[in-house]
Amino acid sequence: AVGNSLVAKVAESTPLTALYNAQLMTEAGIPAGVVNVVPGIGKVAGKWLAGHRGIDKVTFTGSTDTGRDVMRSASENLTSVTLELGGKSPAIIFADADIDNAVQQLQVGLFLNQGQCCVAASRIFVHESVYDEFVAKTVAETKKRKVGDPFTDVDQGPQQNRRQFDKILRYLEKGKKEGAEVLVGGNRIGDKGFYVESTVFGDVQDDMAIAKDEIFGPCMQIFKFSDNEEVMRRANSSAYGLAAGVFSQNINTCNWATRALKAGTVWVNCYDVFDASVPFGGFKQSGFGRVKSEYALDNFTSVKAVTQLLPNDGGWY
Repeated sequence: AVGNSLVAKVAESTPLTALYNAQLMTEAGIPAGVVNVVPGIGKVAGKWLAGHRGIDKVTFTGSTDTGRDVMRSASENLTSVTLELGGKSPAIIFADADIDNAVQQLQVGLFLNQGQCCVAASRIFVHESVYDEFVAKTVAETKKRKVGDPFTDVDQGPQQNRRQFDKILRYLEKGKKEGAEVLVGGNRIGDKGFYVESTVFGDVQDDMAIAKDEIFGPCMQIFKFSDNEEVMRRANSSAYGLAAGVFSQNINTCNWATRALKAGTVWVNCYDVFDASVPFGGFKQSGFGRVKSEYALDNFTSVKAVTQLLPNDGGWY
């Protein structure tokens, strides 16, 4: 990043891709020591690295709880930190929205990467006048999804690890016990592997655990709303503020909603659209600082002011 050497401490459950990338960089001629990959347990290797005096900048992508730990470690040396953390992103379907488009966009918006996506549209607020239509079409599309071996022709593979798999199953049970309606899915698939059905809950209430907590799995929550001011208050009530979606054919509604939403990224009539030129990062407990775009350069540079008195220049005035 802008000339800095870097040390990547990768997640203990997914080290192989980063290690292979490091091998490719070596083969491509990147000098030794410029890019370094350190696998290891977070509370050991990660904590040590974030708190090391030789580190000038720490940037972390992961859960909000771990982000707090990273900040604590970095604070020992007052090391600058950039955090891209969790989310519980709302998508608002207004009464005049193109429902077919909204359904298709949010199939990706929630189920991408088995729901293991920080910007997953896990809180979908639908105006009461189009709620039934949206739900019916969402259920129909979700039932088409194939779950299985990711090396075959499927839409969804297994969850990434046992801990995440167990966490998702716990939240599925919480949703059922709290009274949310299981519209489709809601169970484990088979007795081998970490496969979970693509799940949609309806009639979700704001105080339910599945409405507040980041599940990080293939679990969609659908809420009903009747008033624009009401839905904006509810959408912004989360502790997170990473991303949001707005679906409406009225440009005034879209402009009002994008300004009112407390989220670092807001998509309008689309979802999960990324580009290297567009900054990305969160508000509130979703972190701070931006990656991508020219704003990302601020993370890895420092401003230095140099004032020099030149000889025989007549002084300052």
